[in-house]
Amino acid sequence: MRKLRNNELGRISVDEFKQTQKTPIIVVLDNIRSLNNVGSVFRTSDAFLIEKIYLCGITATPPHKEIHKTALGATESVDWEYKEDTLSLIKELQKQNVVVASIEQAEQSTMLDSFTPNKEKRLALVFGNEVKGVQQTVVSASDICLEIPQLGTKHSLNISVSCGVVLWDLFQKMR
Repeated sequence: MRKLRNNELGRISVDEFKQTQKTPIIVVLDNIRSLNNVGSVFRTSDAFLIEKIYLCGITATPPHKEIHKTALGATESVDWEYKEDTLSLIKELQKQNVVVASIEQAEQSTMLDSFTPNKEKRLALVFGNEVKGVQQTVVSASDICLEIPQLGTKHSLNISVSCGVVLWDLFQKMR
């Protein structure tokens, strides 16, 4: 068995990415402090053809060398926009008939492995701050909370890991 070289992977160009039909998922980053996490979310969003990323609150925006270090150019392929207030954004998305799901451990949350998305609707996924998680006001205003099942001693995953797990799961379910 031989590892493939990058030029053997058959990846699309940035222009082709822009023209490709996207997975009807929007990623919302709610006050993410680590620029490496932001870059990683861009790269994961590129891999799963995510429609758009919203960077909210204190979340840094491209161009930035620390974001670029982990995004590896995905800030050029994935559409993104900065919004100061996450709560205002999710209310705006809900008016556009987008289902808003906070990725959080909460009362009455739905376990990710039990969740079946409505393929007819766009889905916005809110990922929260590395320490505080998704703001309570945002959780309260969300249509649903999705929780990643965890069985170990720790009670959280890194935001970029959470994003990878959730996007992979929903990409499979929605494609």
